[in-house]
Amino acid sequence: MCSPLESGMNALSMRMVTRSRSRGPGAGPRAGGEDPVPLGRREAAAEGRKSHHPIKRQQKAQRLHVAYESSDSEKGEGTEPLKVPIWEPQDWQQQLVNIRTMRSKKDAPVDQLGAEHCYDPCAPPKVRRYQVLLSLMLSSQTKDQVTAGAMQRLRARGLTVDSILQTDDSTLGELIYPVGFWRNKVKYIKQTSAILQQRYGGDIPASVAELVALPGVGPKMAHLAMAVGWGIVSGIAVDTHVHRIANRLGWTKKATKSPEETRGALEEWLPRELWSEINGLLVGFGQQTCLPLHPRCPTCLNYALCPAAQGL
Repeated sequence: MCSPLESGMNALSMRMVTRSRSRGPGAGPRAGGEDPVPLGRREAAAEGRKSHHPIKRQQKAQRLHVAYESSDSEKGEGTEPLKVPIWEPQDWQQQLVNIRTMRSKKDAPVDQLGAEHCYDPCAPPKVRRYQVLLSLMLSSQTKDQVTAGAMQRLRARGLTVDSILQTDDSTLGELIYPVGFWRNKVKYIKQTSAILQQRYGGDIPASVAELVALPGVGPKMAHLAMAVGWGIVSGIAVDTHVHRIANRLGWTKKATKSPEETRGALEEWLPRELWSEINGLLVGFGQQTCLPLHPRCPTCLNYALCPAAQGL
């Protein structure tokens, strides 16, 4: 039998064990030895939210850690972006070298009678630019020899904006005949000259957009006027020769139907430092070798590299 003292101690122990279990696993005595006060519903909910926040933060940190590990495996800093390969024609560099070789004598009509040779080098700059533009307007659908003859006759009378505006239509027609579509060109030259006098002080515009807005001025003329008149390479000047040869050589990703479409196709891949050269080079090549009809393929250095020649 237990003594009264032992019985009292056992009872005290039982109460302590029971109270400890009611506080849940891992619960310890509160500060000062006080028993915990039961939480109300709002306090319990708040306590529950507090108890979950550390767990959520820990999970988020783990997900970020995984993402960091994944990005770190992709070389990290200093990685260069992938370069999309640009289409370019097969053998175009060798074809270009061959054309330069065939054109090395510079004896085609364009080399002696092109737009850069038709103006008066002693005239003031804005007069020279005006003469360049007029020679380009006359050259449309016209051989260089005919254009050069018309420019000589116009210059002999003093070729300026004012002199053209003071010349009657019939006289102007006689001076430029027999350039192609000479009647239309008389009208265009008069209209364009009046616009230049009123809006540009007798000079020509310094942008392609303003140039092509002038009557009788197309994109090829505008790009050549920018190059010859202002010394600015604004784009590739594509005429019928360049259009024909580019398609024959396979210099367009797909066959093009107009000079403007060819210009866009060429400018997509041809290095910009070649843009100013390509017009005169191909025009002369087209005048001497790659003719519109009956091209002289057997004598062409590109005979084995030209898709069109292989199809003949």
